Amino acid sequence: MRGLYRRCSLWRTGREAPHSLFFFSNALCTDTNNIDGVQGSRIKVFDRHFRRKQLDRAAWLMRSKDSFVDAVAENLLDRLEDCKKTFPTALCLGGQLEAVRRLLHGRGAIEKLIMMSASYDMVKLCRNAERELQTENIETSFMVGDEEFLPVKESSVDLVLSCLGLHWTNDLPGAMIQCRLALKPDGLFLAAILGGETLKELRIACTVAQMEREGGISPRVSPLAQVRDAGNLLTRAGFTLPGVDVDEFVVRYPSALDLIEHLRAMGETNALLQRNTILKRDTALATAAIYDSMFATEDGTIPATFQVIYMTGWRDHPSQQRAKRRGSATVSFQDIQKQFGSET
Repeated sequence: MRGLYRRCSLWRTGREAPHSLFFFSNALCTDTNNIDGVQGSRIKVFDRHFRRKQLDRAAWLMRSKDSFVDAVAENLLDRLEDCKKTFPTALCLGGQLEAVRRLLHGRGAIEKLIMMSASYDMVKLCRNAERELQTENIETSFMVGDEEFLPVKESSVDLVLSCLGLHWTNDLPGAMIQCRLALKPDGLFLAAILGGETLKELRIACTVAQMEREGGISPRVSPLAQVRDAGNLLTRAGFTLPGVDVDEFVVRYPSALDLIEHLRAMGETNALLQRNTILKRDTALATAAIYDSMFATEDGTIPATFQVIYMTGWRDHPSQQRAKRRGSATVSFQDIQKQFGSET
């Protein structure tokens, strides 16, 4: 038992409505290589085809309730309660769709929800789970699509949500720019991604084991964004009023093998394009032994750190707060110093 610290097709349920909200062809998707004059990345880090297979497998292995995933989804959705604005139409991208839908509980006053994943099996899982949610009158649509090529019209949704999905995109700035373009003016972008400190214990154990057994190292854990990069990503994507905050979760497992099984069930195993597809038995056993010897606690469990970065951004709108024009101040700092400096 773990302990917790801290191709497009469409299905629709609920009331029928026209499908004019969506484009259904990659030819109509935004070109992420040059959006709003920003040159996108052409470097391919992740194998998107293999990533789709990971999600297919996760759809079959996924637990009905996962304490870590539920905590992240709950923290992400809590941010909707901080907004007085309502979001009639929302798009939920990839990642942990089922947890977001199950824990939504009417937050954001969402009337139409589009759930999209690159995995057909994951979408099917969410569709089947939707039948058990009879208490909320939300018109829900299901779409198979890629986060790197959003098949959504510009200015068509009020809210874009992504829970533990966008960190697998090859061009994260480009994907976020497409999310901004999909939003209506004054629309909200909310995302949770895994940060660079995630699975630091596993990285260390893998490195030591490979050096001992193979005389060299190859990447076994996917690269992730650092906290300092998140604000720059929001600004580069053109979001206004950007906000970034971080949570760190420590999940305890009976062994390293249980950790790997949990990562598979979440669809969070290695998807690097240039990954080593062969893991020797000796190296795997050495990794588990080193992990246990270096990080095991008194009760025999091993900790695994998950750093979650939450990003918030808005599409530009005239009603939003703006910085005053430079030189428009009516009070000088000298006057302020004279007024408050004399009191001290």
